[in-house]
This record gives sequence, structure tokens and C-alpha cells, in this order.
Amino acid sequence: MIRSLYTAATGMVAQQLEQDVISNNLANVNTVGYKKSRADFQDLMYQLTAKSGAQTSAGDQLPVGIEVGLGVKPMATEKIFSQGDYQATGNRFDFAIEGDGFLQVDNAGRTVYTRAGNLKLDKDGNLCTSEGLKIIPAVTIPQGAVVFTVDNGGTWTASDNTGASMGTGRIELANFANPAGLSSLGRNLYDKTDASGEPIMGNPGENGLGTLSQNYLEMANVSVIDEMVKMIVGQRAYEINSKSVQTADNMLGIINNLKR
Repeated sequence: MIRSLYTAATGMVAQQLEQDVISNNLANVNTVGYKKSRADFQDLMYQLTAKSGAQTSAGDQLPVGIEVGLGVKPMATEKIFSQGDYQATGNRFDFAIEGDGFLQVDNAGRTVYTRAGNLKLDKDGNLCTSEGLKIIPAVTIPQGAVVFTVDNGGTWTASDNTGASMGTGRIELANFANPAGLSSLGRNLYDKTDASGEPIMGNPGENGLGTLSQNYLEMANVSVIDEMVKMIVGQRAYEINSKSVQTADNMLGIINNLKR
């Protein structure tokens, strides 16, 4: 059987995955704190017919050999944690992380991590995500506070209408040796893995952690133009692989018709 049938089929599967990743990036172009993904591929094994450096029957050495590749396989889908654009919102419960780091939130007793700083206030005065997950360490704004400020270092202060302080604390961030190794849970949340390493907690602006900017949000780091270009390239690659399948099929048809 012609090898190119199977080789081209692996190329079509790979480009289908590439389109899936691109589509998810484009779908989340307006998701706060979203980090785009990239598909990584590897070539498959090679069928060796003649080895480089082998001796010929005349005693000469082959400068190059004959190796025929057998296709491609998906190896990873990597999260790219580059900085997204900032958007001024004027909302005192919106925070953008300028630099590295993640907010910590409590997910049913387990600490998970997010870059989405569009926080809300629940009925008890706790800062939480849109689905009600409280941030860690807890930030509880006392009843009657009318002013809530957070500086770049994460120190927050709640004051009444006279300017008297009613509560204060500090928001901590977490970082990882390998953020790309985090597990994506959906809902703008990440979980640690053995690949990411253990979280390194600290105050914003210290030990390589980013700072906090109140009244701003970090938007998705997706470039629509880049994704559209990659989509076109992937579409053409899929198309040319399908042409390879058709060509191999035509060659088999010619072989089958040799007796006629």
C-alpha cells in the first residue's frame, strides 16, 4: 500500500487539531484574562532504506541516506502566558496583574488560580469571582464602607465617608516555575500539576511577581489577525494533505487497471 495515504492522513488529523485550537482562541477573544493556546507537532518515525555513511559495494561511503518520513503527530497544546491588553473599566473591584502571577481562589476547599481580575462582592462583603469563588487570602469589606482602594503592592483599605479606615489587608499572588504546565480547568481557572511545580506565593511587586492595577482588566492575549492567518495556513495545509490522499488513490487506480 502506498505510504503517502497514511502519511497524508496524519497531516489532516494534525491540521484539524490546529483548527480546533485556533477556534478556541478566537472564541475567547473577549474573555478576561484568557491566555491563548498553541498546538505543537512532531514528525513521526522514518523508514530507513539506506543509512548515511554506509559502505557501497565499490567501497565508497554514502554521503546521505534514504529516509522516508511517515507523517506527523500532535505533541502538546501549550498555553502562552504573554501579557494581554489592558482595559480601563472604572470599576473598583476590577484588577489587572501587570507582570507574572495569579490570583488565588478557593474552589470547594482546593486552591486554584486565575488571571481574571473581574471580581465581585457577595452579600457578606467578600471579594469573589463571577461564580462566587472567594479569593485567598480572603478580602472582606465591612458593611458601611464607601471607599475601597488597592495599591500596586496589593494592600487594600476600606474607609467610611469620613475617610476613617474600617479595614485593611493585602492581596497575595502566586507564581509557578512553569506556568505552561498548569492544568486548564475552564471557567478562567488553572490548577497546579507536577509539571508546573508548587506555587510560589508573595506580595505583588516582590520577588518577580507582577503588580496590581485597580480599575483595570487584562483582556485576552489573542491577536485576531494572527489567528486568522494561522487559520488560513492550516486550511491550506489540510487541503494539500487531502490532495495527497487523492493522488495516492489515483496511483492505486492506475495500478489496478494495468491488466485492462
